[in-house]
Order: sequence, then C-alpha cells, then structure tokens
Amino acid sequence: MAPMSDPSDNDISAEATSSGVDAEVAQTEAAPGKAAATRKRPKPGERRVQILQTLAGMLEQPGAERITTAALAAKLDVSEAALYRHFASKAQMFEGLIEFIESSVFTLVNQITERETSGAAQAQRIVALILQFGEKNPGMVRVMVGDALVFEHERLTVRMNQFFDRVESQLRQSLRQAAEQAGSMTPTVDAGALASVLTAYVVGRLQRYARSGFKRGPTEHMDAALQRLTA
Repeated sequence: MAPMSDPSDNDISAEATSSGVDAEVAQTEAAPGKAAATRKRPKPGERRVQILQTLAGMLEQPGAERITTAALAAKLDVSEAALYRHFASKAQMFEGLIEFIESSVFTLVNQITERETSGAAQAQRIVALILQFGEKNPGMVRVMVGDALVFEHERLTVRMNQFFDRVESQLRQSLRQAAEQAGSMTPTVDAGALASVLTAYVVGRLQRYARSGFKRGPTEHMDAALQRLTA
C-alpha cells in the first residue's frame, strides 16, 4: 500500500508524521565469500509502522469494517503472536491510527492559526485540510467516521468523537474572530452556530466518501460550498 499521507503531499508514517521519516527495510550483509541473498530485517520500531500501514490499507477494501488480527497477521505474513509483541491489543493498533490522525491534522491546524490573520480564512482552510487528509487516507476515513470502530473498544469511538469536538472548538475560535472583525453584535452565538454547521459538513462529506466506496471525493465542490457557508 502507499504510505499514509497528510494534506501537505509529504508521505508520512503512522509514527513519523511531517518529519519525512520513511519505513525503510534494513538488510544484513552476506558473509564474505558467500553468494547467499541478504536477509531483510525491520529496524527497531519499524514493524509497528508496517502493522499500522497494513491495517490502514486493509480498511480501504470493501467490507473491511471488521478486521481480525488473524487476517492482519496473514497479510503481513507473520504470526498473531508477532503482532502482540508490538501492540498489547487490536484496540491499541487503532489507537495508533487515531494518534496519526490527531497529530497530522492538528499540527497543520496550528500552522494555519499562526500564519493566517483572517478568522474566516482560518475556518475555510481548517475544513479543507481535514477533507484533503481524508481524501488521501481513505482507510483512515473509516476510523474517523466510526465505521471501523463499531466492533472495537468503546474508548476508541469516544476518542474519535473528541477529535471532532476539538475541531469544532477551533472553528468556533476562528469564527468568533471573524464575527468580531465583521462587527457582529453576537459574535459568540454566530461563531457557535457556524462552527457546528461546518463540523457537520466535514463529518457528512467523510461519511459519504466512505459509504460510496471512496468514489465520491470529500473535496467535491468544496470551494463553492465553503464560500456559501462562510459568507
């Protein structure tokens, strides 16, 4: 599968977001005078990345709402016991994917709020980056909208819900700034209402993307929609 990606077009692994660290495979050198092929061994921590990348790739496939550790191990050509040497449980594997989502998105959100002075522009760019992230990481979308978490531990769904609560909170801050800049008499009320609408728009677009088998891109007509929503 292709490496998991962030909206900045840089390939990033589940444990090395925007750092550009790739999951390369180390090779042991053949003994002098022997023609035997070198044997590939993962570097320390690299197997964890491979497991998460493979899990994300499997989530892109039709009917992948529930993935067993047996199927994941078979895909990696290792034993289930080998998986549990790196993760205590399958829930911990999904937590690794959620951590990747959180780190990728909020690192870029922070950059937007630091560099963009317009509150309305901040909100538009935040929505855009989340939809672009989802478009580039379809397997992650099934985690974001909860489809892949239905049969997993409840804490995973709670944590993913907290992700969108945090998105809405940041949108509310940006939109309050925009309302104040526009001279609104009720900036807090206006910002809260619009942040709720934009968050629902993001979730709805991601859900449609997943349930269309990743055929209906979440960024479809995005610019026109955002112009109308934030006008």
